[in-house]
Amino acid sequence: QVQLVESGGGVVQPGGSLRLSCASSENINIMVAMGWYRQAPGKQREWVAAISRGGSTNYHDSVKGRFTASRDNIKDTIYLQMNSLKPEDTAVYYCNQYPLGSTTYWGQGTQVTVSS
Repeated sequence: QVQLVESGGGVVQPGGSLRLSCASSENINIMVAMGWYRQAPGKQREWVAAISRGGSTNYHDSVKGRFTASRDNIKDTIYLQMNSLKPEDTAVYYCNQYPLGSTTYWGQGTQVTVSS
């Protein structure tokens, strides 16, 4: 089974930026698309962004214009550049296939905390 390792989270002030990475143990092109998801305390996990094999992207309305997904097919890694961060972006961020389908696998995620 593919292993996904997220990294790059941290504590940042409102308006700040972070760049998340997600390294896959297998060729990410085996999946039609990859996605970023997040789970805030006490809330359901939600989809944030998706990037296709060809690099097309799609975003949740709450992050449009602030977050940018990208991928490096040679490194089997996807990224999420997060700018203009808000306190409501605080969550554990995960990557996974998109759409999720029947997968039950999740990596350990990376914590993003936006606080002054």
